[in-house]
Amino acid sequence: MIDTMKPLAASDATSPLSNVSAPSDGLASLMANAGKAGGVGKGPAPVEKWNPAYCGAIPMRIAADGTWFYMGTPIGREAMVRLFASVLRRDADGETYLVTPVERVGITVDDAHFVAVEMEPQGHGASQVLTFRTNVGDIVAAGPEHRLRFTIDTENGGVKPYILVRGRLEARVNRTVTYQMLDLGEEHAIDGVNWFGVWSGGEFFPAQKAAEI
Repeated sequence: MIDTMKPLAASDATSPLSNVSAPSDGLASLMANAGKAGGVGKGPAPVEKWNPAYCGAIPMRIAADGTWFYMGTPIGREAMVRLFASVLRRDADGETYLVTPVERVGITVDDAHFVAVEMEPQGHGASQVLTFRTNVGDIVAAGPEHRLRFTIDTENGGVKPYILVRGRLEARVNRTVTYQMLDLGEEHAIDGVNWFGVWSGGEFFPAQKAAEI
């Protein structure tokens, strides 16, 4: 069973770095508002219900490996990262914001909002369920509510999977977990075409046409 309290291992590509520890006044204010709205241990805040005024963009970035940066410096406190992650929202305009009841600020996301760093399979074939843990502690089982999608990595031509975590927020499945997941893959016909992919939650998620592998 995936442990929701399991700390990030040093080998995880998304392990927090120990640089940013004392936030600026503006960041401290945002942290205070985020803490009131959601916060670590409370789960994600109900950001979809809020429509505060847009307060502009801040120099915060989520890198492709899942590391969070503020003003170019990695955020080293895991609790701080999880706090901000609890008030993340991606809107229909494709932009990502930190949202509290009183403010909405834009941030930059290089790839996905989170990284899936662990997977636990249960069952086999069409009854299989794949449960993922993200670098910020979300636990999601792939299926109708948390869909997997696969793209092709332009650097190496391999498949690059993502799983929907909540709202429009996705986690990129890291390389180790991708290999584990593809080891459980099989072929399945869709509209007369054989695809290679994985089952989870009663759905088949195609990764690549079998003829192209």
